[in-house]
Amino acid sequence: MRGTSAHRRSDRDRFLMLVAVGVTIASFAATGTVLARSTWSMLTISGLAEAAVVGTETLAANTVAVGMARPHELNRVQIRLNNQPVQTERRGDVLVVKLAGLPEGTYELTARVPGGFVVSGDEQRRRFVVDTTPPQLSLPERLEVSSPRQAPTVSGQTRGASAVTVQGQQVPLDGDGRFSAALPGPVAAAEVVATDVAGNTTRQEVPVRVVHPGMRGVHMSSGAWESADLREPVLQLAREKRIDTVELDIKDEAGDVGYQSEVPLAREIGATRDHYNPRKALDELHGMGLRVVGRVVAFRDPVLGSWAWKNGKSDWLVQNGGGAPWSAHYGEASFTNYANRDVRRYNIDLAVEAAKLGFDDILYDYVRRPDGPLEEMSVPGLTGTPEESIASFLAETQRELRPHGAILGASVFGVAASRPKEIAQDIPAMARHADYIAPMTYPSHWGPGEYGVDNPNAQPYDITQRSLADFNKQVENTGVRIIPWLQDFSLGHSYGPEEVAAQIRAAKDNGIDSFLLWNAGCRYHGDAMSPR
Repeated sequence: MRGTSAHRRSDRDRFLMLVAVGVTIASFAATGTVLARSTWSMLTISGLAEAAVVGTETLAANTVAVGMARPHELNRVQIRLNNQPVQTERRGDVLVVKLAGLPEGTYELTARVPGGFVVSGDEQRRRFVVDTTPPQLSLPERLEVSSPRQAPTVSGQTRGASAVTVQGQQVPLDGDGRFSAALPGPVAAAEVVATDVAGNTTRQEVPVRVVHPGMRGVHMSSGAWESADLREPVLQLAREKRIDTVELDIKDEAGDVGYQSEVPLAREIGATRDHYNPRKALDELHGMGLRVVGRVVAFRDPVLGSWAWKNGKSDWLVQNGGGAPWSAHYGEASFTNYANRDVRRYNIDLAVEAAKLGFDDILYDYVRRPDGPLEEMSVPGLTGTPEESIASFLAETQRELRPHGAILGASVFGVAASRPKEIAQDIPAMARHADYIAPMTYPSHWGPGEYGVDNPNAQPYDITQRSLADFNKQVENTGVRIIPWLQDFSLGHSYGPEEVAAQIRAAKDNGIDSFLLWNAGCRYHGDAMSPR
């Protein structure tokens, strides 16, 4: 009988519970409240506004996420895109929706939690448009300024952009998308960025070229400038108006810096010399109305190379296959690593110091790899090709030089116009980051038959005219000038005023009215140059 009584109590309790639930449901119905539909949203969609227009970067960023008031129930959330399942990833208390790679079009994202008899459900929707087409930018190929200290003005037009920045500063757009902005100071290149409402961007750099005023100059080593016997004849050429420029060595092939540089590494490695006082020399030459070009021999540097090798910095040098310094005909530990950040920094620091002192131009020499089989060389830290590394070094230098008012030039081998890989001098690539290219077209350095010239050393006009024509083609439409080094020395053939004048005439016949004469002894045939 006790069992029967217990069953009666259990049945009665279930009945009373059902009645209570029924009364509760009736009460909600009477007040117009539906239990299965919550009065608050348990789901949230973040990172995507209603009717948003999204682009490639937003899609790839994986910032669209679905959250829930009860994160432990995230497994109940159903997410669909245009009514199709979409890939998601659980990250903490949210589900990240994978939208990367969606084609352009209109979409609806739905996040849903199904409801039950006494459990509320929820649904959130976001309609959005995918637009992955970047805006268009129309800009000039280059900007030209008459002085490296001049701040250029950038003008252009965009289609499809809602905003444009020039050097990081937003500029106003007219109704046709045109804009114009004067930069606050000198730059080597102006960066223009167009952005549309979807966040798609188009970036372009416009190179700023300094229109070189031209020069007729001669080379002077730092030791030659120290010698009155060599310095005075060069100054006399200037007084006679035969030259208007003096190229003076800053760092030479021996790795010696001709003056007491304040660059810390130059002092640490013992590279500084007392051949001349740069401020005094510049004042004298500028006082005569002359341009002064500072020559920096970049990567052939026995002083830096020997110091680096002795101090455990082997990666500062180009090496052979056995890990020893690359020597060839340069001497032990003489060719430093053009891809090494510290080596590059040293040369740039010297160039910037010279610009601050007042040198009008910085002209790099040995801005190349050593000649020889590339497969036998090891260049620690090199990424990409040697040609790319050399061009990027010029780009770094130009960015840092421009605010200090110096023009950048690069001396190159004559063969570089037709054989860019031979010593890593790609002329079009270098021209993007230099204001002028100075090819060393010395007739004595060409072999028989080059450019169809039987004996180049004995035919200075022919070889110079043809090789410079090739260089002109290499820099066509870049705004970069060709200012050649011409031979004023004898090597296998006697050179006097007639041979020097023939080269000057060959340059002029290519539309080139500028030149630099080279003689390692710094003695020149003034009669080869007509007074101006």
